[in-house]
Amino acid sequence: MTPHSKTTVIRNADVVVAWDASAQQHVYMTDADVAFDGGTITHVGRAYPGSAEETIDGKGLLVMPGLVNIHSHPSSEPMNKGLLDEIGSPGLYNSSLYEYMPIFRADAEAVPHCVRVALSELLLSGVTTVADLSMAHPGWLDLLAESGLRVCIAPMFKSARWFTKNGHVVEYEWDEPAGEKAMDEALRLIDRAEQHESGRLFGMVVPAQIDTCAVGLLKESSQEAAARGLSWQIHAAQSVVEFHEITRRHGMTPIGWLDSMGLLNDRAIVGHGIFLDDHPTTPWHTRSDLDRLAETGTTVAHCPTVFARRGITMKNFGRYKRRGVNMGLGTDTYPHNMLDEIRLAAYLARTQATDPRAVTTTELFDAATIGGAKALGRDDIGRLATGCRADFVLVDAEHPMMRPGRDPVRSLIYAAGDRALRDVYVDGQQVVRDGEVITMDYRQAAAHLHEAQKRILDNAPRQDWAHRPVEKISPPTFRWS
Repeated sequence: MTPHSKTTVIRNADVVVAWDASAQQHVYMTDADVAFDGGTITHVGRAYPGSAEETIDGKGLLVMPGLVNIHSHPSSEPMNKGLLDEIGSPGLYNSSLYEYMPIFRADAEAVPHCVRVALSELLLSGVTTVADLSMAHPGWLDLLAESGLRVCIAPMFKSARWFTKNGHVVEYEWDEPAGEKAMDEALRLIDRAEQHESGRLFGMVVPAQIDTCAVGLLKESSQEAAARGLSWQIHAAQSVVEFHEITRRHGMTPIGWLDSMGLLNDRAIVGHGIFLDDHPTTPWHTRSDLDRLAETGTTVAHCPTVFARRGITMKNFGRYKRRGVNMGLGTDTYPHNMLDEIRLAAYLARTQATDPRAVTTTELFDAATIGGAKALGRDDIGRLATGCRADFVLVDAEHPMMRPGRDPVRSLIYAAGDRALRDVYVDGQQVVRDGEVITMDYRQAAAHLHEAQKRILDNAPRQDWAHRPVEKISPPTFRWS
């Protein structure tokens, strides 16, 4: 559905993060106008000459492109708030994937509340496009459309499930026909998404994890993605357990094995990509993983928060960029705050490299905009330029935490964060007004999620291999009395 045609102009914005096509980079432009008609940007520059049905006073505003999040799990992660903040399996290299996450999985009744909470948080942190990596659930497409976001729907499928019976060994239960069936269903769902009346849904092919997908499923899914002109994403190099499992099975690292099958290319995305052959935790006899990622044009979706909670981090964002790897960013976990992820990515990279020059704000902002757009095969989002989609964010440049305002994007990322975000537009339609989501009831969804978590916690000991009470799995910060 094409947005109603109406020319709107933001006049005399203090600063616009505009796209310089000749230099292929974002630039600061002062006292500038941004005009859009329907869902398309028609002017970025000074002194817009045309007429407009609506004018927005840009005084005191920073106008920037909407952020592009290429890795998120809205249907599950909000349920884990207050539970997985500081636990990881000591017998599984501190990952929480295998032992703890399945215990607190949202049930069908809770999923819509999870989604509304996550998408609201994304909007409030300036995200206008998100890749939703979820298992298919009822009403998914309409729920995504309700948010007003531009969404890359990424239904996951797999050939096996993982589990642990003792907290230190991961086992796999295989059902390859079920994986093939799930892929077919995912592709049909993608077809439906791309025909959705909202006009803001598109698809991605996602075999869930490198260690839960059969060889045939990996190759077939990659072929389907190529035939349909879609991106292809997989969780890989995301845990020490997985690294050792793949080297045990195939005698190659996860990245090396994907490359050996021809699965790495410029439309492939590796979710996380932390444990390479030269990571200190997973040293291997090769030193080629980073070069493989760069040479094939593969994107790495970096999501620092979820790993930092377990004392785990990439070594390091800047090193990947210097080698030529296309980098994108995602939230993966709660809170779904993209600005928080950008800031943490900066600090972790510099800490790991013991060098403040390890990564620049320019590189991080690029990853959150044009890097993510490139991974999704789009050149019409993540930048403010004529002909691009009208996906943008208005920031209160006069907010006290944005002052001094010498470098407004740095002030936003390192100081103000989402507190300074005022309005968000997607496809020319306003979805956040004065810091409030106007497409969904965020507060109501959060209240419902609070009640749903109580139900999930009552059932958690029955989902745990050791039947432990929740208070033992995830002790509260203070004793309740």
